Amino acid sequence: MNSFTYTRATAVDAAVREKSAASSVRFVAGGTNLLDLMKENIERPTRLVDINHLPLKTIDGTPDGGLRLGALATNADTAWHAEVQRRYPLLSQAILAGASPQLRNMATNGGNLLQRTRCYYFYDLTTPCNKREPGSGCSAIGGYNRVCGVLGTSESCIATHPSDMCVALAALDATVQVTGKNGERTVRFADFHRLPEDQPQFDNTLAPDEIVTAIDLPNEDFSQHFSYLKLRDRTSYAFALVSVAAALQLDGTTIRDARLALGGVAHKPWRDAAAEDLLKGQPATEETFRKAATAVVQQAKGYGHNTFKIELAKRAIVRALKQAAEGTQTATDVFLNSNP
Repeated sequence: MNSFTYTRATAVDAAVREKSAASSVRFVAGGTNLLDLMKENIERPTRLVDINHLPLKTIDGTPDGGLRLGALATNADTAWHAEVQRRYPLLSQAILAGASPQLRNMATNGGNLLQRTRCYYFYDLTTPCNKREPGSGCSAIGGYNRVCGVLGTSESCIATHPSDMCVALAALDATVQVTGKNGERTVRFADFHRLPEDQPQFDNTLAPDEIVTAIDLPNEDFSQHFSYLKLRDRTSYAFALVSVAAALQLDGTTIRDARLALGGVAHKPWRDAAAEDLLKGQPATEETFRKAATAVVQQAKGYGHNTFKIELAKRAIVRALKQAAEGTQTATDVFLNSNP
C-alpha cells in the first residue's frame, strides 16, 4: 500500500476545501469499498480526509413531507429506522439484501452511492480496463463476463453498479444533496449515476470537489405494494446477478402508478420510465407484467457468458411485479446455476 497522510474534517466546508486541494485526495467514512481498493492498489490516494465527524448522520423529515437520509447514517441504521420501515419498506428490504450485517453497520449511505464496480477485470491489475486506465481496453468484452451488464453498455465498458440500496432509491425517485466549492445543489437520482459511453472511468456526475450530504425521499406512498427481488449465486454476501425493485399503487386491481428499477444489469441502477408507463392504467395481471418486462429488455445486449441475464431479468420483473401486486413482499431469492 502506498503512503498517505490523514486528516479529520469536522465541517462540510472544511472537507470540501481539503478535497479541492488535489485530485488524489479521498474522503473516507465507513471505508468498506475504498480500503479494499487501496489494498488492491486500484486507488492510491496521497491524503485521506476522515469525514465521520461531519454532522450528516441524522434521518429526519423534509419540509414537503418526505424523508432526508444523512449521508453518514449507516446502512444498518437506515434500514432499521422506524420511518424508513413504515413509509419506504422497499428501501429497507433492498439495504438488508445487500452485503453482510458487519458491512451494513459500517457502510454509509453516501458511500453506498459512490461504490465502484465489482467487475473481475477492474480488480485485476494485470488486465486492461478502461475504468481503471482509460484507453487501455475492456477485458470483459470477449472475456468471462457473467456478472457484467446487458443494458446501456458501450464498446468501452460493460461493468455494472453493485448497489442494492441504489436500485430502490432509483425506483423511489430520490434526489441527492451535494455540496462543493460552488455551493449546494440537488441532483435527481436518475442523473446521479452515469452510463459508461466512452468515459467509463466516471461512475457519477459529482464534481471532483463535491461531497454528498444527504439523500431525499419524496412524499409518495409505495408502502403497501412493493417487492425487492434479488437473484444471486448464494444468500450470504453476494452481489446481484439481477435485482428488481418494484412498487405499485393500485385502485382495486388497476395500476394507478408504478415504479420499476433493476440492478446488476447496467453501469447505473436501471429505471425504465417507458415500461412504467405501460403499467399505468392497466390491470395488475401477469400479461400486463410480461409486456412491461419485454419492453425493459428490448434493447438489451448479451456478451456470451452473461446473455442469460436478459431472460432472467424478464422473469424477475414479472415475479417482482406479481409479488408487489399481491402484497407478498420478498427481500431475496437465490440463483444457483453457475453455468446457465
